[in-house]
Amino acid sequence: MNFKKDLKMKDNKENFDAIVIGSGIGGLVTASQLAAKGAKVLVLEKYIIPGGSGGSFKRKGYTFDVGASMIFGFGEKGYTNLLTRALKDVNEKCETIPDPVQLEYHLPKNLIIAVDREYEKFINKLSERFPHEKEGIRKFYGTCKKVFNCLDSMPLLSIEDPSYLFKVFFKAPLSCLGLARWLPINAGDVARKFIKDTELLKFIDIECFCWSVMPALKTPMINAGMVFTDRHAGGINYPKGGVGKIAEKLVTGIEKFGSKIRYRANVTEIILKDEKAVGVKLSNGEEIQAEIIVSNSTRWDTFGLNSNDKGLIARDYVPKSEYKWSETYKPSPSFVSLHLGVSGELINEDFNCHHIIVEDWEELENEKGVIFISIPTLLDSSLAPEGKHIIHAFTPSSIREWENLSREEYLEKKENYYSFLIEKISKIIPNLDQNIDHKEIGTPRTHRKFLGRFEGSYGPIPKKKLLGLLPMPFNTTNIENLYCVGDSCFPGQGLNAVAFSGYACAHKIGSKLNINNFKLPD
Repeated sequence: MNFKKDLKMKDNKENFDAIVIGSGIGGLVTASQLAAKGAKVLVLEKYIIPGGSGGSFKRKGYTFDVGASMIFGFGEKGYTNLLTRALKDVNEKCETIPDPVQLEYHLPKNLIIAVDREYEKFINKLSERFPHEKEGIRKFYGTCKKVFNCLDSMPLLSIEDPSYLFKVFFKAPLSCLGLARWLPINAGDVARKFIKDTELLKFIDIECFCWSVMPALKTPMINAGMVFTDRHAGGINYPKGGVGKIAEKLVTGIEKFGSKIRYRANVTEIILKDEKAVGVKLSNGEEIQAEIIVSNSTRWDTFGLNSNDKGLIARDYVPKSEYKWSETYKPSPSFVSLHLGVSGELINEDFNCHHIIVEDWEELENEKGVIFISIPTLLDSSLAPEGKHIIHAFTPSSIREWENLSREEYLEKKENYYSFLIEKISKIIPNLDQNIDHKEIGTPRTHRKFLGRFEGSYGPIPKKKLLGLLPMPFNTTNIENLYCVGDSCFPGQGLNAVAFSGYACAHKIGSKLNINNFKLPD
């Protein structure tokens, strides 16, 4: 598949049931689900490859993941294996490589803990470090398991659809009631109910922060329950060939079912008529119409919120509910990312794939407070030339650190962050600086430009502590025929979470188009 091919459509003679703006995983799952139901969908992507932060790029024989390499959602059983299910629904499959350890933490006071795939092994290891909290550890993670079991026992589709909710309640009433109980609860509140040790509570903070970029008190319990249990149930599984394979396979499935994707197709406006979304306008002036419009852009980019100069919706038509949302949520920091090709001799084969470094708990939510490190070639050596490894490291960084700089100041700041990251990585991988074959440095400005995300942000986080997931908006907007999908929607950030958002969005649209299967998924 040639993703660089420009598929310009001179005349809009084709009729599409839905247009999806953006080919992030949420957008692609929406499109693939609709295509599998029989709808004709057009995906419009401004860049030259699909996937967004779930994509991959190639440099000098290396295949680098744009974003995280720690992937949930590829289990074989239950309903939370959303990536497996989404691919299967369009007759596709990713070959995956199981990771025996989710990640290894390097924390203050020499607290080094590896989260093993085996649940009991991890619990016992944590209990050995905090023997006085042994009972509390089991109660907290056991509660997470109960939340996960509720999720895993019911088909995960749109909770906006009353008829679907009725069918699910009839199928699994206890799971529905159990899940409803946890909707307004945050993980930190549950942890504090069972655990008193401040260091252990800090550990649970970083357990949440590593995927939600929020401490436990701001992390919804439903999300925590899924992540903290699925890593032991379905496990962490890396797609062979890189994370970008997920998007590529979804695109293949979309096209196989008669729908289309266009690259270098930059949508600048969602066209409204009689206050309904009826089409889109591209940067080249081309207009394309469809019955349904789905935005996989962030809500800031879709509606021109905060200091965003211009959204896809004209300012006069932005619903008040979106301004209210922007008062409740703020963009999380972006990242400075480092993609390195290094000598293979630098890293032992028994070294764990994923690592997190925190040196000062007080800096957890601050600039450079956390270092994320992944070495995906420990799982898939085909990502690098023979005898080489890939190190992907990133640290939170605000766009405000990178604005109003001269070209010289910008380059100097990049080198300073590069040196900072090399120094920190070298604490667990010595002699790194002398063994680098290739390097790529990305900043929040890089992520804003190539991913098209407001401030290059990872996603929305609450401005203050909220009632779990209750305030998070669903896919429907207050503009008729316009839907949103992705991490600005329930249930938030992460590939598996945005895949859920895609399923939910496609189900809600399917109800409107009358193309949903009445039966619940197997």
